[in-house]
Amino acid sequence: MPRHVDHVSRRRLIAEAVCQLADEHGLEGVTLRDVAARAQVSMGAVQRCFRTKEEMLVFALGHIGERISERVQARLVRSPAQSAGTALGHAATEISLLGEEHRAEARVWLAFVAQAAVSEALARTLKANYAALQEAFTRLISEADEGTERAVPLDPQREARTLLALADGLTTHVLIGHLTPHEAHDVLHAHLAGLWG
Repeated sequence: MPRHVDHVSRRRLIAEAVCQLADEHGLEGVTLRDVAARAQVSMGAVQRCFRTKEEMLVFALGHIGERISERVQARLVRSPAQSAGTALGHAATEISLLGEEHRAEARVWLAFVAQAAVSEALARTLKANYAALQEAFTRLISEADEGTERAVPLDPQREARTLLALADGLTTHVLIGHLTPHEAHDVLHAHLAGLWG
């Protein structure tokens, strides 16, 4: 009797192997053979799950994006006492991946960002992730800014774009050692404070 294979679990297992290899060697170091060995499955199993390496990479990017998005969404759920600005600060801190516990994830995410510059399939996945985050940030910025009197009105969508770009930039600066995580947190929180300061 043939064994039942849980393809969803196997695809996730393979995606984890891709992420581990990308963390260690960058995406250029990810081969189907190495992925199969890391996931402890056969080459045939990898090829049955993914027709091409690009398809495998797109799935792995989606997998890591889901993990980050789940953490961000958890930060966006507000208690009645929590302000929209506070929720925004927590979510921005989460996507900046500055904590030591997220360092490997940050390296993998930036490897995918770099590869997306030459891969339309990866770029589409990243654009969808960023669009969802931008929408959530735009909503929170609008809520946080309600009732604020300003000489020049705040553009919530532009500020959301700025915050996403700042978070990615800070991640990069921490990974290359230009900023410490503490310095990057200071920059991020100073920017957020400046929105309503």
